[in-house]
Formats: sequence, structure tokens, C-alpha cells
Amino acid sequence: MQRPANLPASRVALLALVSGLTLISAGCASSRSGEVYTRDQARQEQVVRMGVVEAVKPVQIEGTKTPVGGLAGAAVGGVAGSNVGGGKGQIIGGIIGAVAGGLAGAAAEEGLTRKQGLEITVRLDNGSLISVVQEADQQFAPGDRVRVLSGGGATRVSH
Repeated sequence: MQRPANLPASRVALLALVSGLTLISAGCASSRSGEVYTRDQARQEQVVRMGVVEAVKPVQIEGTKTPVGGLAGAAVGGVAGSNVGGGKGQIIGGIIGAVAGGLAGAAAEEGLTRKQGLEITVRLDNGSLISVVQEADQQFAPGDRVRVLSGGGATRVSH
């Protein structure tokens, strides 16, 4: 990759590093799937209750909001903004670029890690009614017989 003549190699390296960190952080988002378990949940006892799906509602599960997206955006925006003007103009451009980049980076991280989910309402065999939200990676319909698994700090609905 050739760099523009007016962009120092150190700034190109910083941009590449920040871009890579942003992509990595998006890939590290934890799953809220009914089929994905954390390492801590493995080999842990779970309580299993049986029930019937009463209702299914599509929902959105918000994305992650870590400092990485904002910091990465601020770094890229600061570098880009500092290329505007000269002298004090570069400083002001860098500050404005960093603030705008930070806001854009945080919004991008949240948007990239947002998931489609389902709010699944289940009437348990004991008559109680519960609702569980999880990623929409399995299909459920009213009348489906399901298992509700609870343990390790999580509850999930499974066929």
C-alpha cells in the first residue's frame, strides 16, 4: 500500500493499528444465542423446566459499548483532522477530528455488534409465565413445547 506523500509513515501505521483494533473488537462481541455457552457455563448444572411457548416477539439486542470503538474513532479522526490547515489549524483540526471520530467510532461499534433477538414468553408446566430474550438464531412459535434452562447466570429457551 502506498501512502500519500503528505502523510507521514507514523500516521499510516497508527491508522492501520486503530483500524485493526476496531475490527477485532467487533469480532469479540459476546453472543446472546440460546445455543452459545460461555466458558464459565460449561460443566455447570442447569435447572431444566418444561413449558409451552405463548408468544414470540422480535426485538433488537443492543450492541456492545466498550471504549475501543470510541478510542479507535478518536485516533483516526485526530490523525485525519490534523492534516487540515497548518500550525494552530492542524491542532484545532486534530481536536475536532478526534471528537467527531470518537463519536462515530462508538456509534459504529454499537451498530456493528447489534443483533436481532426474540422475546419468548413461555407458560411453564407449573402454570407460571416467564419471558426470555435471546438471539434470533432459532425459530419458536406459539404452541411449541420447549425446555427452559437456567444456571450459571443465564436462562435460555431451547427445543
